[in-house]
Amino acid sequence: MATPTPPTLEVALETNHPAAAVVTSDEWDRWFTQWGQQMALQGSPIGAYELALKLTTDAEIAALNQQFRQLDQPTDVLSFAALENDFPLTDELLDTEPLYLGDIIISLDTATRQAAEAGHSLRWETAWLAAHGFLHLLGWDHPDETSLVAMLDKQSELLTAAGLTSEKVG
Repeated sequence: MATPTPPTLEVALETNHPAAAVVTSDEWDRWFTQWGQQMALQGSPIGAYELALKLTTDAEIAALNQQFRQLDQPTDVLSFAALENDFPLTDELLDTEPLYLGDIIISLDTATRQAAEAGHSLRWETAWLAAHGFLHLLGWDHPDETSLVAMLDKQSELLTAAGLTSEKVG
């Protein structure tokens, strides 16, 4: 009996920020694939998944935050989970195409400020925010302190499994 192939996760990367090269496209692909395997992604009969990751500015994320959350301010990360929608997917589509998980948008302006305040690198902060957004795509949320602690612990596990530890600077 053949060993099942681990799931793959394709990242459609869009970079609208000069600091976006802090993490390479190959690293994003590797990290998200690792995280998908660690989270034991399910739902795709072909074991193929996809998500969109956008690295952008405070101005752009503030506009999205206003449009979708009615908050007139920038934020560090937004996630839009595709699987929360009630659109049925046909078996034919699932048998031939990656299952789309959703969109993660990270403001590198806010990430830069947060990294400086916490004393770690922009690279680590960006990975931390991506892991947070990824968990949201998979249905995780933090409406209370207990849920938030569990989610933050899982983020730490994801980063550690991908070989990422807090990169203290200064």
